[in-house]
Amino acid sequence: MQGEGGNRIGTAVRALARTLRADLWTATPDPLPRGWRDWQPASAVLLVFLAVPAGVVNINQLVWQYGLGQWAGVLFGGIQAAAIVAAMFRPVQAWWVVTVAMVVIALMANPHAPQMYPWTVTGIALHAASVFLVALRARPRVTVEVLAISLLTGLLLHVTFFSPMRRFDLDSAGVMLTIAAVVGASLRGRRQARRELVVQSELTAEERARRTLLEERTRIARELHDVVAHHMSVISIQAQVAPHLVDNPSDALKENLIGIRANAVDALAELRRVLGVLRSEDELSEAVRHAPQPTLDRLDELVDNVRGAGVEVDTRITGERRALPPGVELSAFRIVQEALSNVLRHAPGAVIRVELGYQATGLAIRIANTAAEAADAPTRPGGGHGVLGMRERVAMLGGDFADGPIPGGGYEVVARLPLGDDS
Repeated sequence: MQGEGGNRIGTAVRALARTLRADLWTATPDPLPRGWRDWQPASAVLLVFLAVPAGVVNINQLVWQYGLGQWAGVLFGGIQAAAIVAAMFRPVQAWWVVTVAMVVIALMANPHAPQMYPWTVTGIALHAASVFLVALRARPRVTVEVLAISLLTGLLLHVTFFSPMRRFDLDSAGVMLTIAAVVGASLRGRRQARRELVVQSELTAEERARRTLLEERTRIARELHDVVAHHMSVISIQAQVAPHLVDNPSDALKENLIGIRANAVDALAELRRVLGVLRSEDELSEAVRHAPQPTLDRLDELVDNVRGAGVEVDTRITGERRALPPGVELSAFRIVQEALSNVLRHAPGAVIRVELGYQATGLAIRIANTAAEAADAPTRPGGGHGVLGMRERVAMLGGDFADGPIPGGGYEVVARLPLGDDS
């Protein structure tokens, strides 16, 4: 039994030694945030200005109060001060230097000199600074280990070398070292929390954008399904009616028309099977579901509705106005509709200008608005997916899209929709 107990103790000691070695010797500190890295050289210079006078005072105490002699006092006092500057880059290693120097100073001190022991007053401050920098860059477990070793080392020196002429200073050192560790660990925890919050916010924004994109693609697919289904139905009906419009149609014509109708019916059935599921989550009423998809013929109606809300809208159409492919008509109408809605939500009171340019190879769209009437004008929350949806529609048609602020505080949306080879 005693052998088993000894084995367990030995195993625990070896595990503790491995943990301390990993934490206090081979572990690397947390990387400084990008903003801190920019200030690291300036912080090192500031530490130099603070460490130089602290080192001078410490050297004076070591020479005159601890009796180390001039050369030893300058050496160990300078080492402790320089270690604080090095702690900006290697905090754990710098803490080891300060701690070992403290032990050596305590062992070399004049046993009959009235002094604080085992730290000088400045030595406590320098040791606390090293613990603070460790806590700022290392895990909480490392900070606890550093604090515990510092206090245990001071206690061991006191118990081993205590004499009536030496005043025990572990209480004061314990308070200062603990405060330094707690403050450093708190700042590190706050930095970690802010970093995690930023990461989580980025993930949330990416997920929201991805979900919005999927919803918008679903809406676009549903609308295009309606357009394609309508035309496939027309093809099927025309193929069925065509033989009755011709006197004595040939068998070949009848056979071709039957084939056209059969292919149209099969394509329509397949289209409904693949895309009809998009209806399952649609909460619109039956009347709205089966209403025809809007085209640019309803542009005047759309603009009049916006004007009815008290907004000044100016429209300008250039080129020969003509019917466009259904997908282009639908996308153009939705882009104008969404742009107008965005102005109503984000720039109340602004003047809007809608421009459509019918070109030989495409349709140019520009919706621009002036700045809101008041800088602090309240905005209206609204649905829709704004610029993301417009960009997705344009990309689907292989067009070009741009948006951004314009001089004077306004905003514009510009799109060009190609008509395709069948226009």
